[in-house]
Amino acid sequence: MSCGNPHATDCREVIEKVYIYLDGEAQHDDRQRIRTHLEECGPCLRQYGLEQEIKALVARCCGSEHAPDGLRDRLVIRLREVRVEIGSVDYGGD
Repeated sequence: MSCGNPHATDCREVIEKVYIYLDGEAQHDDRQRIRTHLEECGPCLRQYGLEQEIKALVARCCGSEHAPDGLRDRLVIRLREVRVEIGSVDYGGD
């Protein structure tokens, strides 16, 4: 994904790390770069908001349940596959 505008941090890098950022697991330097990018890039901010809503929905629906071992790894692999499939989709720029 790219909004077509130049940024210090590429849109693809931000979207690839959005869940790590949402989970508070991003390194300090990554957190700062992602935060700065989201402040200046509307398409990435919208994608971030969507991912944030999905995460909140899953927490509400499954908050008291524990995921089976290995589920996170399988989900990460599948999400990467989906990103590759939609990586060439243009979300438009602001």
